[in-house]
Order: sequence, then structure tokens, then C-alpha cells
Amino acid sequence: MIAIVDYGMGNVASVQKALNFLNLQSIITNDHKLIAESNYIVLPGVGSFKQGMANLKEQKLDELLTKLVINEKKNFLGICLGMQLIAEFGNEPEKCDGLGWIKGEVKKMESNLLRIPQMGWNDIDIKNETYFNGILSRDFYFIHSYHFDVANKNDVSSYVNYGDKLVSSIQRENIFATQFHPEKSQESGLQLLRNYFLNAKS
Repeated sequence: MIAIVDYGMGNVASVQKALNFLNLQSIITNDHKLIAESNYIVLPGVGSFKQGMANLKEQKLDELLTKLVINEKKNFLGICLGMQLIAEFGNEPEKCDGLGWIKGEVKKMESNLLRIPQMGWNDIDIKNETYFNGILSRDFYFIHSYHFDVANKNDVSSYVNYGDKLVSSIQRENIFATQFHPEKSQESGLQLLRNYFLNAKS
């Protein structure tokens, strides 16, 4: 079973729709027991870092997720804000603590004469092929104004060039997370989700 964490930051229905298309059974929930009983945890989300962390803390989901993902090594997929929240710190709209699973900080993107937010399709440069194997198009859908400046580059599995070289996905042990939206990235995104749920250890 796949638990899609509902913590009031949106994007859960579109993720479940993509999983349904792939015939993968999932539930949208904030119930601690159901999340703990799942084989996979998906943390999607859009919006501000500070609000996302506040919502997790209000429901004590920050403590639960850290216990399950870091201590018990349950498979975790973070999407967009869900990737950013695993950082040590975020700055949207002001500096605050994140979940702290991956060293680094979420920072405001610099425009470099490009539109902020980055909104639309962009090719990624893949460094770790584990979950990208067999994907013909490297074009994925992004919408974000902040980026995760990851401290240990070994944790980065892909980059996107948008004025600067920005982290577009992270992979370490049981943690995989994407800045782009695989559920909105058509066949490439669906193949990535297929690969993840097929290859991640359950």
C-alpha cells in the first residue's frame, strides 16, 4: 500500500490519479496508523516551506515521518514541496527548520533574467539512473520559486539548468525526491513512478 500524506498542502489528488493509472493501490491520509502500515510514503505538496512545516508539526506528522523514514527506513518519495521539506532549513517566507533528513537549505531562486517561478517543461541532467532507466524523454514539468541547495552532491540524482544548475532530484538510501512533478510530466513522469515503485525495496 502507498500512503499519500495529506497535510493540507494540496497536490494529493493528482498524485493518486497518476498512481491509479498505473494500477498502484494508494490512500490519501493523515492517519498515523495507516501511514505506519504502508509500504511506501509519498509526500507531495505546493506552497510555502514555513506553512508546510507548520502543518506537519500541527498533526505531529514531522515526528512520525522521521521515525518511519529515517529510523525504520521506509521507502519515501517527496514531490515538489515534499522534496524541499526534507532539507535542514527553508526560507519561504523566512528562515525556519525543515525535517533535516538531507543536509542543505532551500533558497529563493535568482532570476538571471529568467521568469520566476520556473513554470513549465525543462530537460534534466541525470546523474543517477536508478529510477530514470528506460525514460526516453528527459523533459519534466516544474513549478517552483525556491530550490534545494544540497550540501552533499552525492545525494543529488539529477540537475536542471534554469539560469543556474539547480537540483531537480535527490536519492539517498530509501529516500527519493523530485523538484519536478512526475504526476504532471506525462509518459516520462509515469515511467519514473513505474520505475520507483517497481525498484524500491518494499
